[in-house]
Amino acid sequence: MNRFAKVLLRSSSLLAAVIVMQRAACASVDDAQSFALQAAEPYVKQGFQVREDYWGGDLASGEKKAVRQQLFKGNEYWFWLGTEVDRAKVSVHIYDSDGKLAEEPDSWEKGHFAAAHVVPKTTGSYFVIVSVEESPEERTHWALVYGFR
Repeated sequence: MNRFAKVLLRSSSLLAAVIVMQRAACASVDDAQSFALQAAEPYVKQGFQVREDYWGGDLASGEKKAVRQQLFKGNEYWFWLGTEVDRAKVSVHIYDSDGKLAEEPDSWEKGHFAAAHVVPKTTGSYFVIVSVEESPEERTHWALVYGFR
């Protein structure tokens, strides 16, 4: 095998490995989104419309991510957070533009699921803080979906 063929073979092997790793990473965020949507199912039966857009990524244990969202007075919102890591513990909280906790008391956390409920007193920007509180993984994929009625 000549030198060019060896380089080409190595390059194609490396490219194949990168593609497989990218697919695995995307599948993990997709899996996390599936869990977030699973948490939303009972609320859909109550009339909440789940938006198609969502946020996702990965966080280390103890790390937080802020998501800014425009919410409107007169609507009611739920934000559902999920991860595919069974033994992970996640949380989600909603703050108004003044940094005050804005969520309702029926917000909840159950292992690798969490949900926050808000009925905005004013229209404006709100901050949804997602966190991986604990996880057996170095980085834990998460997804956040929301619905309104």
